[in-house]
Amino acid sequence: MTPDLPPDPVINAWPLPYEQRLEARPLANVDLVVIHCTELPDLALAREFGEREIYGSRTGNSGHYYIDRDGSIHVFVAPERVAHHTKGYNERSIGIELVNAGRYPDWLDSRRQAMDEPYTDAQVAALLALLARLRRDIPSLEFIAGHEDLDQDRVPSSDNLHQLVFRKRDPGPRFPWSRVLDAVALERIRP
Repeated sequence: MTPDLPPDPVINAWPLPYEQRLEARPLANVDLVVIHCTELPDLALAREFGEREIYGSRTGNSGHYYIDRDGSIHVFVAPERVAHHTKGYNERSIGIELVNAGRYPDWLDSRRQAMDEPYTDAQVAALLALLARLRRDIPSLEFIAGHEDLDQDRVPSSDNLHQLVFRKRDPGPRFPWSRVLDAVALERIRP
């Protein structure tokens, strides 16, 4: 182990039931990590949402890695598979979901757009360790973005159809971008 690199994180394998139905890809095609928050109260509900088969291919929406508030890391989809987490970027990216309530349960209510829950120190430490490992294991990895950077669509709010709100706001204003960008050699993109 090199002294300036964090130790490899413990990653708990917890593959989604449909993981093998997701498109396979060479890791050399992956150049982007997208940071998300679950916008759900806990890992159990995030898992339930991830298991839902909503596409004709009998697959659903999910990130690759999930980091719980205690810093535990779970892999729902192997990085060699294309997960559905960011429209238009799935084929080239790895999705990392941090458990955080976000705007839950009223995601599109114009009166509930604040994302006040801070990320825990354990989550951020686990994220940094995971990013270091991914950077080492996937040499083509160059970029990082928040879901909010890549999906800026606005939709009518659930409480006032004449008012638009952002469809995605994660990881949100409490995400420690400066700490992450100082620690990892990835360039943040904002198309």
